[in-house]
Amino acid sequence: MTSANTNTTGGQSPFWNFSLEFYARPQVAPACLELQDNAGVDVNVLLYLLFVAQHGRQLSRNDVARINDTVLAWRERVVRPLRTLRRELKNGIAPSDVVAAAALRTDVKRIELEAERIEQEMLERLLFASTIGIQAPSPIEAARANVAAYGEFLGELPAAPVKLLLDVFAMN
Repeated sequence: MTSANTNTTGGQSPFWNFSLEFYARPQVAPACLELQDNAGVDVNVLLYLLFVAQHGRQLSRNDVARINDTVLAWRERVVRPLRTLRRELKNGIAPSDVVAAAALRTDVKRIELEAERIEQEMLERLLFASTIGIQAPSPIEAARANVAAYGEFLGELPAAPVKLLLDVFAMN
């Protein structure tokens, strides 16, 4: 997710509301971005795994693969290209006008956030948080298992940002 004003369309979705609230907590955004940039994590998928955990549902590696496959085409064809463009515009692209490039970057950032909201809507609409996976003993145990399953799916995840996210989740 990009850091942005939380007053965007689609605020009625429980998953979107969870994501905005969780992402806004101290140190969550940098931890998510570290996982995204260094381990290939899709932050929306990660947030969905925590949202599912909040419902007491524990996921397997196969469940995580299904979740990932649900949004893979959207992420690769829409979200990532927008993110790449936004990041390139941050430093400007010579010989463009700096002010014009900054204004365009703001627009791209808004569109990127909307693309992420649409990705989240797909997850929420196609995979029901209250029924996917199996019942877990507690939400925090589900969160640990779900993030571990994502780590199995992607390869090893860096321990420090994972620990931070799970600690923040446990404060719910």
